[in-house]
Amino acid sequence: MPPQTWTTRRPSASSTTTTPPCVYFISPAEERDAVQKKTFTKWVNSHLARVSCRIADLYNDLRDGYMLTRLLEVLSGEMLPRPTRGRMRIHCLENVDKALQFLKEQRVHLENVGSHDIVDGNHRLTLGLIWTIILRFQIQGIKIECDDNRETRSAKDALLLWCQMKTPKFNVNIQNFTTCWRDGLAFNALIHRHRPDLIEFHKLIRSNATHNLQQAFNIAEQNLGLTKLLDPEDVNTENPDEKSIITYVVSYYHYFSKMKALRVEGKRVGKVLDNAIDGQKMIDRYEALASELLEWIEKTIGIISNQKFANSLTGVQQQLQAFTTYCLGKYKILLYQYQAWERLEKAEHERGVALRQELIRQEKLELLAQRFDHKTTMRQAWLNENQRLVSQDNFGYDLPAVEAAMKKHEAIEADISSYEERIGVVVELAGEMETEGYYDIRRISARKENILGQWSLLKELVVGRKARLEKNLALQKTFQDMVYMIDWMEDMQVQLLSKDFGKHLLEVDDLLQKHSLQEADITVQAERVQTLNTAALKFTTIEGYQPCDPQVICNRVNHVSTCLEELKQLAAKRRLELEESQHLWAFFQEVEESEAWIREKSSILAAQTCGKDLSSVLRLLQKHKTLAGELLAHRSLLQQTMKKGKQILMEKSFGTGGIQERIMEVKGEWKRLEDQAAQRLGHLQEALNFFQFSTETDDLLAWLQDAYRLVSSEDFGHDEYSTQSLLKKHRGVREAVDKHRLHVVTLRKHMVALPLHYRELDEVQSRMGEAEQLYAEVAEVAVLRQQWLHDALAVYLMFSEVNACEVWIDEKEQWLNKMDVPERLEDVEVIAHRFESLDQEMNSLMGRILDVNQIVQQLLDSGHPSSTEVRGCQDHLNSRWNRIVEMVEQKKDHLDSVLRLQNYLLECAEIKSQIQEKRKAIDATQYVGSDLGGVLALQRRLSTMEGALAVLEPKLLHLQQEAEELAISHPARAMEVLEPFEGISVEWEELKRTLQGCEDSLMVAGRLQQFIQDLDSFLTWLVQTQTAAASDELPNALEEAERLINRHAALKEEIGRYEEDYERLQAVNELLEAEEAPLPYAALQQWLQKLDVGWNKLLEMWESRREVLVQAHIFHLFLRDVKQAEAFLNNQESALAHVELPTTVETVEAAIKKHKDFTTTMELNLHRIKAVIEAGESLISQSNIYSDRIKERVDTLANRGNQNRELAQQWLERLNGQWGLQRLLQDCHELGDWVAEKMLMARDTSRDETQKLHKKWLKHQAFMAELAQNKEWLEKIEREGQQLIQEKPELGPVVRSKLGEIRECWQDLESTTQAKARQLFEANRADLLVQSYTSLDHRLHQLEGQLGYVDQGQDLTSVNKQLKKLQTMECQMEEWYAEVGELQVAAASIPQQGQVMDTVGERQAAVETRIVRLIEPLKERRRILLASKEVHQVGRDLEDEILWVQERLPSATSQEHGSSLQAVQQLMKKNQTLQRELQGHRARVEDVLERANVIASIRSPEADCVRAGLEQLSGLWGLLWAETERRQLVLDAMYQAQQYYFDTAEVEAWLSEQELHMMNEEKGKDEPSTLQLLKKHLVLEQTIEDYAETIGLLSQQCRQLLEMGHPDSEQISKRQCQMDRLYVSLKDLVEERKSRLEQQYWLYQLNREVDELEQWIAEREVVASSPELGQDFEHVTILQEKFTEFATETGSLGQERVTAVNQMVDELIDYGHADAATIAEWKDGVNEAWADLLELMETRAQMLAASHQLHKFFADCREVLAQIDDKQRRLPEVRARQGGTANTSTLQRLMQSFEHDIQLLVTQVRQLQESAGQLRTIYAGQKAEAIAGREQEVMHCWKELLTSCEECRVQITTATDKLRFFGVVRDQIMWMDSIISQIGTGDNPRSRRSWIRWWPSSTSCLRNGTNTGRSCSTVSPSDFT
Repeated sequence: MPPQTWTTRRPSASSTTTTPPCVYFISPAEERDAVQKKTFTKWVNSHLARVSCRIADLYNDLRDGYMLTRLLEVLSGEMLPRPTRGRMRIHCLENVDKALQFLKEQRVHLENVGSHDIVDGNHRLTLGLIWTIILRFQIQGIKIECDDNRETRSAKDALLLWCQMKTPKFNVNIQNFTTCWRDGLAFNALIHRHRPDLIEFHKLIRSNATHNLQQAFNIAEQNLGLTKLLDPEDVNTENPDEKSIITYVVSYYHYFSKMKALRVEGKRVGKVLDNAIDGQKMIDRYEALASELLEWIEKTIGIISNQKFANSLTGVQQQLQAFTTYCLGKYKILLYQYQAWERLEKAEHERGVALRQELIRQEKLELLAQRFDHKTTMRQAWLNENQRLVSQDNFGYDLPAVEAAMKKHEAIEADISSYEERIGVVVELAGEMETEGYYDIRRISARKENILGQWSLLKELVVGRKARLEKNLALQKTFQDMVYMIDWMEDMQVQLLSKDFGKHLLEVDDLLQKHSLQEADITVQAERVQTLNTAALKFTTIEGYQPCDPQVICNRVNHVSTCLEELKQLAAKRRLELEESQHLWAFFQEVEESEAWIREKSSILAAQTCGKDLSSVLRLLQKHKTLAGELLAHRSLLQQTMKKGKQILMEKSFGTGGIQERIMEVKGEWKRLEDQAAQRLGHLQEALNFFQFSTETDDLLAWLQDAYRLVSSEDFGHDEYSTQSLLKKHRGVREAVDKHRLHVVTLRKHMVALPLHYRELDEVQSRMGEAEQLYAEVAEVAVLRQQWLHDALAVYLMFSEVNACEVWIDEKEQWLNKMDVPERLEDVEVIAHRFESLDQEMNSLMGRILDVNQIVQQLLDSGHPSSTEVRGCQDHLNSRWNRIVEMVEQKKDHLDSVLRLQNYLLECAEIKSQIQEKRKAIDATQYVGSDLGGVLALQRRLSTMEGALAVLEPKLLHLQQEAEELAISHPARAMEVLEPFEGISVEWEELKRTLQGCEDSLMVAGRLQQFIQDLDSFLTWLVQTQTAAASDELPNALEEAERLINRHAALKEEIGRYEEDYERLQAVNELLEAEEAPLPYAALQQWLQKLDVGWNKLLEMWESRREVLVQAHIFHLFLRDVKQAEAFLNNQESALAHVELPTTVETVEAAIKKHKDFTTTMELNLHRIKAVIEAGESLISQSNIYSDRIKERVDTLANRGNQNRELAQQWLERLNGQWGLQRLLQDCHELGDWVAEKMLMARDTSRDETQKLHKKWLKHQAFMAELAQNKEWLEKIEREGQQLIQEKPELGPVVRSKLGEIRECWQDLESTTQAKARQLFEANRADLLVQSYTSLDHRLHQLEGQLGYVDQGQDLTSVNKQLKKLQTMECQMEEWYAEVGELQVAAASIPQQGQVMDTVGERQAAVETRIVRLIEPLKERRRILLASKEVHQVGRDLEDEILWVQERLPSATSQEHGSSLQAVQQLMKKNQTLQRELQGHRARVEDVLERANVIASIRSPEADCVRAGLEQLSGLWGLLWAETERRQLVLDAMYQAQQYYFDTAEVEAWLSEQELHMMNEEKGKDEPSTLQLLKKHLVLEQTIEDYAETIGLLSQQCRQLLEMGHPDSEQISKRQCQMDRLYVSLKDLVEERKSRLEQQYWLYQLNREVDELEQWIAEREVVASSPELGQDFEHVTILQEKFTEFATETGSLGQERVTAVNQMVDELIDYGHADAATIAEWKDGVNEAWADLLELMETRAQMLAASHQLHKFFADCREVLAQIDDKQRRLPEVRARQGGTANTSTLQRLMQSFEHDIQLLVTQVRQLQESAGQLRTIYAGQKAEAIAGREQEVMHCWKELLTSCEECRVQITTATDKLRFFGVVRDQIMWMDSIISQIGTGDNPRSRRSWIRWWPSSTSCLRNGTNTGRSCSTVSPSDFT
C-alpha cells in the first residue's frame, strides 16, 4: 500500500466558541497534601537555616538533590558525598541517589521511592520521603518512661503518651494527633506545663479555637524560638493533617526535653561545686603531710644518683632487680607539685633508664651472638652442599637433559645470588658485634672469614660450571635444530612425492603457489642448514673442554646435506608436472567459460522481448549491437582456445580424453548463437518501426493534450498584463494546431506502412482514431489552459522524482542481487555496516517517495486527465519500493543468521577453551597432605572452581538453546552447528566428573581433620561456657536482672548455635566410623564421652541458672509493676479526696464526664493492678525465692485498690443522682416559664376587643392546639420525676414538691383556655359562618377575573410561570372546596331559624355555583399552556443542543495534536471522552430532532423557528461526528510517534543510566564483594544483551512510522541512529568494566592464594624451626622419620602450590594486569618465603642427621657395652665347664664359639672408634668430652674382655693339654699292661728293643703338645709288631 498522506487543516473562525468557566473544588486529599507541603517546607527551611540555605517549593527545589543532601547532613551531623554540580537530569538522579543511599545506610526503609520520582517532582512520594526523614531523625528517638515498661511503644505512641503525661491537669483530652488539637488548648497546655509564665491557661475558651491556636503558635515562635510550621486554619478544620501536627509537636518535645537536660546539667554543676569545697579541705591536710616527706626525698636522691653499673649481663640484672624492689617498696605519695619529689622522680627515672639501656645492650649482644652462630652454622652447611652440587658435571646427552641441567644451574645461581644477602647478614652481624665490643669477637671474626672464603670458592665453581653448561647447551640446540630440519625435510619429501596435480585450474594454481612457497622454504632452509653445519663444525675445533666427539658432529653434518640435495631434486620434478596440469585445466576452464558465455548470451537473446516503447527498443538495438561486437571479439578468443586444445592433443599429455568432443560441442553452440542473433536483429527492426509509430502517436497525442490543456484553461489573468500574455500565447497555440494537421496525415501513412501483425492491432487503430479525434477537439476548443500547465509541470516533476527513485532502486537491486553473504565474521560485520548506511539512504528515499505520493494524490484529487497513468506510475514506484524493502529485509535476515552462526561458533570455541583450562586447573589440584590447612585451601580452590562453573552453566544452557535454534534455521549446516556444542558437552561432563572425583578424594581427609579441629574447639568452648553458666551472681535491680538474663539468653543462643556443632560432631563421628581408614577410634571415643558428659552437664547448669535468673527477673518486674500500681493508687486517692458536688446541669455533666474518664482510667489501671496481684500470687504459688516480700506487697495493693474502687463508685452514684435532679429542675423551670407566658396570653383580653370575631376564633384554635401538643412535655417531666424518686428516694420531697407546683400551674392554664374557647364559640357562631362564606366568595371572584385573561407566554420561562400560577389556582380551588365542606357541616349545627340562616343559605349557594363554573376554564387554560410549553421547550432544547455541539466542535476540529506522549494521551482521552459523550448524547439529540420534526410538520410561525434550528442542529451534529472520527485517526498516528519518542527517551535514559553504572570505578573491597559485583555485572550484561530486543522493536517501530510517511520521519531516523550509537557505546563500556572486574577478581584470588600459601609456609616454618633434636636414639629416629615425611610432603605440595601461584602471577602479568608491580612483589615475597622454608628444612634435616649420628653413637656404645658385659658374664660359665668336664672337644667348641663372638665385636668396636673419631671432629666442648668418655669406657671394657678371654683361653688350652696327657698316659698304661701280659707269655728281646725305641718317641710326642699329640696318638701297638 502507498504511504498515508498527511494533511492539516486550520480551524475556521466560525467554529470557535467561548466555553463557560468551570468551578474547581479542592478534594480533602489535595487539601491535606497542600497542608503537608507547607508544613514540611517550613520544617525543611528551619533546619536548612543552619547552613544558610532555603527552599521555596518543596517539589521543585528538592529535584536536583542538592538541598536534600544538605538537609540530611544537617540532620545526621555526617558528611555525605559531594553533590554533582550539574543541572541535567542525570546529575539530579545521581545526587538524589546519593541521598537515598545514605538513608538506606541509616536503615531507613524507603518503599516505592526512587530517585526518578523525586527528580520528576512526584508530589506524593516527595511528601512521603520528607515524612520518612522526619520519622527517622526527629521522631524515632523519642522514648518515654511510662509506668508499664513491658509495653513496647512506637515513636508516635511515645509522643502521644508524652503529650498526655504533660497535660493531665488541664481540661485537655489528647487521644490522637488530629481532632484533639483543633481547639488549640493542647498546644497552650504544653507551653503552660513547661513555661507557665507565658500563658494564662485558665482564661482560654475552647470555642475560640483560632485565637488559641494563633496565641500558641506566636508564643512558641517568639519566646521559644520554634518555627511556626502551622497556621490556625491548617489545624482548625474538620480533618486536620496528622503528619503536619506530629511534625510541629515534635519540635515542642525536643525543645522541652532540651530544657529538662539543661536543668539536670545545673544540678550537676552544683554537685561539682560541693566536691570542689571538699577538695580544698583535703588540700590543707595534704600540705601538712608534705613537709614530712621532703627530708626522705633528699636522702634518697643522693643514694640513687650513683650511675656505676656492673660490666656483665648478670650484674646488670641484679642491680636492676634491686632497683625494682626499691621502687615497689618505697613510700608512695602524690606530691608532683613539689620540686623535691620531682627531682627524686627524675633521679629514679634516669637510673631506671640507664639500667634498662645497659641491660638491653647486653641482651642484644647475646642475642646477636646466638643469631650469628645459628646463621653461620646454616650458611656453612649450605655452602658445603652447594659446592658439592656445582662440582658435578652430569649434564646429560640430549637437549631436554641439558636444558634441565641449565635450568637447575640457573636455579642454583639464583639461589646463590639471593643467598648473597644472607652472607651479607652474617657479615653485618659480625660488624655490629665488633662495633658494640662483644667479648668473644675473635671467634666471630674467624667464623666470618671462613664463610667468606667458602663463598668465594663457590662462586668460582659456579662460573666454571656455567661455561661448560653453555657449550653443551649450544651444541645440543644445534643437534636439535638438525633433527628438526631432517624431520621437516622428510615431511617435505612426502608432500613433493604426492600424485595430486589438481582437479581444476584453481586447485592447480593453488598447488603451484604452495609449491612456490615450498621452494622458497627449501631455499630458506638450505641457508639455515648451511648455518647449522657451520655452527656444528665449530665445536670440532674447540680447544680444551669438548662437549662431544668431533666425528659424531661431522657425520650429522653430512647426513643433513645429503637430505637437502635430494629434496631440491624432488622439488624441480614436481614443478614440471604441475605446470603441465595447469595448461590442461586452463584449456578446460576456457572452454567452460566460453560455453557459459554462449549459454548466457543465448538465454539473453531468448529471454529478451522486443521492448515496450521506443526507448526500450533503441536500448535493445544498442545492446544488440554491443552483443554483436562481443560475438566478434569472442570469436577470436574461441579460436585461440581451439588452437590450445589441438596443441594439447598433439603433445599427448595426461588427461587429454574428451578434448575433441568438447571442441565440437562449442562450435555447434556458437553457430546456434549467431543464427539466434540474426533473427533477434530482424525482430528488433520491426519493433523499432512500430514503436516509432507509437512514439510519434504518443508525441502527437501529448502535444494535442498539451494544446488541449492550454486552450481549455479557465485562467484569464488577474490584471491587464497577464491577460495580454495569455492571449498572445493562445494565438501561438492556434497556429501550432494548424501546422500539426500535416503531422496527422503523415502519421496515417506511417500506420499503413507498418507490418501486418502490427497494423491490425486494435491499439494502433484506436490510437490513430484517438489522435484524429483529439486533433478535432483541440481545433474546436480554445479556452482554459493555465491550470493544465501547472498540472503538467507537477506531472513532469513527479516523473523526474520517480525516475531518480527508480535509478536508485535499480542500483541497489543490482547490488543486492550480486551480493553474497560471506562466511567470515569480519566480512559479515563489514556487510552489516554497509546495511546501516543503506538504512539511512532508504530513510532518505522514503521521504522522496512520500513527496511523490503526495504529488500524485494532489493530481488525483484535482481530477487530472492522466490520472490513470499517474496512478500507474505511482503504483509501479510503490511496488518497486516494496520489493526493494522486502529484498533488504531478506538480506538482513540472511546476514543476521550468518552473523549469529559465526558468533555462536566463536562463543563455542571460547567456552570450550575455558572448560579445558578449568579442567587443567582441577587436574593440577591434588591433595597430598594430612593437615587441615591444606584440605581447606584445596576446598576453597574447588569452591572457587565451582563458582566459576556455576557462571559457565547458564552460558552452556544459552549456548544449547542457540545451537538448537541455529540447527533448525540452518538444516544444511546442522552438523556443523551441533558438533562444537557436543564437544563442549563432552568436555563439560568430563570436567564435572573430574571435579567430583577431586572432591571425593578430599572428603575423608577433610572430615577427619575438620572433625578433630572442631572437637578441640568445641571442648574449649564447652569448658568456658560451663564456667560462665556456674556463676552465682544475683541481680539487685531490674536493669541488672535484664542484663544478666539477656547475657544468659545470649549464652543459650550460643549453646543453641553450638548444638548444631555438637550434633554435627556426633554425625561426623558416625561417618568416620563408616569410613575404611585407619583412625584412632579409642581416643576419639574417649573424647566423645567427655564431650557428652560435658554437654549434658552444661545444659543442666544452664537450666538451673536460668531458673534462678528468671525468678529474680520476674521478681524485679513485679516490683516495677508494684511501683507503677502504687503510683496509680496514689493518683486515684488524690483525685477522690478533692471533689465537690456541682449545682447546675452543665457542671454536673462536666463532672460526670470527668469522673467517667477517671473511672475509665481507673478501670484500665485496675486491670493492671489485678494483673500485678495475680502475678504476685502466681509467683507465691511457684515458690519464688522472694515469696515473703511479694505477699506483703500484694496484700497492700489489693486493699488500697478495693478502697479506691468503692469511693469512686459512691461518688459516681452521687453525681448521677445530682444530674437527674438538676435536669428535672431545669425542665420544670423551663415548663413553668412557658406556662406562665401562655397564662398571660390566655388572660389578656385587651387585644381581643379590637380584632374581628373570626380572627379571634382562629387564633384561639391555634392556641389550644399548641397547648395540646405541649402536654406531652408535662407528662414526660412527671415520668422522669417518678423514676428519679424510685431510683433516689432521698430526693423524693424535693421532686414531689416541684412536680406538684408544675401540675397546679398546668391545670390553671387548661381551665382558663377552655373557658375562653366556649365563650368565643357560643357567642358568635352564625356570624362566623356568614363572614367565612363572604370571604370565600370574594376570593372566587378574584380567581374568575384572573382566568379571563389568557397569556400563552413568549418564552419557556413565562410559560413555566403561567403553569406554576395555574397550579396554585388549582390548589386554592381544592382548599376552598374543602373549606366549603367544613362550612356546610358548621351550618348544619346552627339552629334552623332566623334571618341569619337565610343569609347563610344564600351565601352557600352562590359559592357552590361559582366553584362549579370555574372548573372548565382551569382545564382549558392548562391545555393551552402545555402546548405552548412543548413548542418553547423544543426550541430551547434545539438551542441547547446547538450550543452543546458548538462548544465541542472546536475540540473536534482543533489542530493541536500534542508535542509529548502525555499531551497526546490527554488529547486522545479528551477525544475519546468526547466520542463517548457524543455516543451517550446521541439518544438525546435524536429525541430532540424527532420532537422538532413533529413540530416542524405543523404550519405556524413558531414552527418556522423550530425548523431552522432543526436544520442547523442536524448539520452541526454530523460535522461534529465526522470531525471527531477524523481527529481520532490523526491522534492515533501522533500517539504512535510520541510513543516511539517516549520509548526512545526511556531507552536512552536507561542506556545513560547503565552507562553511569558502567563508569563506576567500584571494584570490590574483597574477593566475595568483587565476585558479587562480577555476578551482578554478568546479570547486567545479560540484561543489556536482552535489551537489544527492545531496541530492535523500536527500530521496527521506526521503520513502520517511516513507511507510513510520518511528518517527523527525519527526526525519527535521527533518534533511532542516536539510540543505536548509545547502545553500541554501552556494550563497549560493559566489556571494559567486565575486564576490570575480572582483573580485580583474579587479583583477589591471587591475593588469597598468596596469603594462604604464606600462612601455610609460616606454619611449616614453625615445624621446620623446631629446636627439638631428640632425647635418645629412638626419639631422634622418630623425629627424623616424621621430619622426612614432613619434608617430602612439604616439598611436593609446596612446590606445586608455589608453581601454581607463579603460574597465576605470570599469566596475570602477561595479560597486562594493572597491578602487575604489586603482583610481582607478591611473587618475590612468596618465592623468598619458600626459599627460607627450604633452607630451614634443610638446616633441620642436617641438625637431625647430626643428632641421629650422635645418639646412634651413644646407643652403639651402650649396645657394645651390653655385649661386652654379656661376654664377661659368660666367661664364668666357660670356666665352670672347664672345671666340671673332662671332654676337651667340648671345651674347645665353647672357646671357639666364644672367640667367634668376640671376633664379631671387633668390627663393632672398630666402627665405634671410627664414629667417635668423626664426631670428635664435629663436636667440641661437653659433647666432645662425653664422646671421648664413652669411647674410653667402651675401650676399657673391651680391653678387659680381651684380657679375660685370653686368660680363659690359656686356661682352657692348659686344661685340654692336661686332659690329653692324662688320656695318653692312661692309654699307654693300658697298652703297657697288655704288653706286660704279652711279655709274660713270651719274652722277645727284639720286641723289647722296639718298645724301648718307641717309648722315647712317645714321650717326646707328649712333650711337643697339642699339634703333635694327634699324630702320636694314632700310633698303635700293631705298628710295632
